[in-house]
Amino acid sequence: MTDKKIHQGRNIKRFREMLGIKQEVLAYELGEDWNQKKISLLEQKELIENDILDQVAKILKVPVQAIENFDEDSAINIIASTFHDSAVANTFKDGAQANFNCTFNPLDKMVELYERMLQQQQEMIDKLEKLIQAK
Repeated sequence: MTDKKIHQGRNIKRFREMLGIKQEVLAYELGEDWNQKKISLLEQKELIENDILDQVAKILKVPVQAIENFDEDSAINIIASTFHDSAVANTFKDGAQANFNCTFNPLDKMVELYERMLQQQQEMIDKLEKLIQAK
């Protein structure tokens, strides 16, 4: 199996889009040195500097490790394989097979994630409304 590189910029874009946050809003949250074009360039980078990664993760309210390690293909494989209580997810890391027994209902976890994303989206809408009212 080939060793697949994690594209951190693409992961930032995925999480940002899942949360319904526009590039302009992320740029605003990062500070005055940032703009939409700079966010677009950031999302094209495979590796991102640790300090920027920390700031973006904090704004998106996701763990840094999620951005550093998220692999969509593996996630789809694990989710597709865990629709029953005794499911085992098989994955490969550094050429060795690893098995993960699913001890939770993955649909419950998806619902929790969706609810958290909706809450974060509402918080972002509230911030934007305050910003608009301030102008």
